[in-house]
Amino acid sequence: MLNVKVVENGVQAKEVIEDFVRQGFTHDDIYLFAHDKDRSTDLTDALDANNVGMAEQGFFDKLSNVFRSRGDELRSKMQSVGLSEPEAEKYEVELDRGRVLIVATKAA
Repeated sequence: MLNVKVVENGVQAKEVIEDFVRQGFTHDDIYLFAHDKDRSTDLTDALDANNVGMAEQGFFDKLSNVFRSRGDELRSKMQSVGLSEPEAEKYEVELDRGRVLIVATKAA
């Protein structure tokens, strides 16, 4: 099961995350993406969302992100949590506009 929401700010992100938790997702099931790395880190920490890491991406994808542009890195991370390539491209455009993406995913 995959749920995706695009929001404008941290307040809306908090509301969406709380809604996902009410729907039965754990904080480990919820990923937050923002184009600016600092904003992404700050919101992820403040809202207790999960980071895309080695478990989701694997060693080689994680290592490759060091050499990728921020957009390429974000699309790779989005795909690692279940979005298709076209979906990742679409949502990366939203991130370029300053929005925040929240993805809740749980194995069926």
